[in-house]
Amino acid sequence: MKLSVPRRATAVAGIALAGLLAGVAPAATAQPQSAAAAAPDIPLANVKQHLTDLQAIANANGGNRAHGRPGYKASIDFVKAKLDAAGFTTSVQQFTSSGATGYNLIADWPGGDPNQVLMAGAHLDSVSSGAGINDNGSGSAAVLETALAVSRAGLQPAKHLRFGWWGAEELGLVGSKYYVSQLPTTERAKFSGYLNFDMIGSPNPGYFVYDDDPTIEQTFKSYFAGIGVPTEIETEGDGRSDHASFKNVGIPVGGLFTGASRVKTSAQVQKWGGTATAFDRCYHSSCDTTANINDTALDRNSDAVAHAIWSLSAGTTTPPGQVFENTADVSIPDNGAAVTSTVNVTGIPGNAPATLKVGVDIVHTWRGDVVVDLVAPDGSVYNLKPFSSSDSADNIQTTYTVNASSEVANGAWKLRAQDKAAQDTGYISGFKLTF
Repeated sequence: MKLSVPRRATAVAGIALAGLLAGVAPAATAQPQSAAAAAPDIPLANVKQHLTDLQAIANANGGNRAHGRPGYKASIDFVKAKLDAAGFTTSVQQFTSSGATGYNLIADWPGGDPNQVLMAGAHLDSVSSGAGINDNGSGSAAVLETALAVSRAGLQPAKHLRFGWWGAEELGLVGSKYYVSQLPTTERAKFSGYLNFDMIGSPNPGYFVYDDDPTIEQTFKSYFAGIGVPTEIETEGDGRSDHASFKNVGIPVGGLFTGASRVKTSAQVQKWGGTATAFDRCYHSSCDTTANINDTALDRNSDAVAHAIWSLSAGTTTPPGQVFENTADVSIPDNGAAVTSTVNVTGIPGNAPATLKVGVDIVHTWRGDVVVDLVAPDGSVYNLKPFSSSDSADNIQTTYTVNASSEVANGAWKLRAQDKAAQDTGYISGFKLTF
């Protein structure tokens, strides 16, 4: 409430607009990041903590996380909780195999072109004889931490990002086959690629890249070349992991692998170090625990996962600088109800940008009286300018920058203005959005 004292009805010239800008309310605490930016370093400690948690789940549930066992469902619940808290839209898909209920977990990151889907996945189940920490806690944890890094960065990729954790892989790729079988042909056609990560922390590691889609393959090869690590084409597990389910329906695939039961050759020892023994001596065994991980391999491969996600989802699908404007005058009642000016946005795929420009032209004889908000199509409110009893200048003519990346771009956006005190009048002269 303002004190009822005489005041000048005209503006005081020369008052800066800087105070107005303090009213901008971001939609997220993190600064959003374009997919064109360099991928972040994935903290090894975080990935290993996920493995420790998966080991604890196995320990509490009969020593394994196998399909149809309580440890597997607990693993799904663990990953889902992390993703829900990070802002993903998650869904659990059920199927039946060997007389038991199986589960796939799907997580979508808001935004990106829905007609260009980039997906990364890993199987979350173990065999019944052990905790399955390298096979495949390693891939599951790296994909999880990369998804969490997407959230931390507020990543705004051109393509739509999706992540998946598959059940019953150890019984014949059952979960991923079921997921693909449930996709209509039109949805399959929207996939620009599927990236698979199965066993990426083997204790005697090699560095293998799938030789399927050339673009995906080269993305991984270029990453490893950049850090001075030679790679080879993956052959030991070709077609034996979940990428095969996608490849068989024509979806481009790629991925990484550090070796399973096959013995490392002397040439590979010369290339990568280690010993001329199995890449993973605990493959499908009870000793596949958190002690069965090579930290260097896990760290390098986790960073490679993020590099691929950032690189392959980059680009632009929205022509820069598209402007939507309403120049109709809308009277603002003195000390009255809020009024709105509406701009209808069409033809913009995905979400609004993290740097949405909101042009405001309000004519008013005491601008401090006026509260100004941007209202998104779903009703979310972004305050642009708060009430201020001390701001006696006239007019609000400026451009605000709003992080609207959580909002679907298309729809009716509103500029809302309300005069909160008596004696002065004005109107909305114009309102525009620049994407």
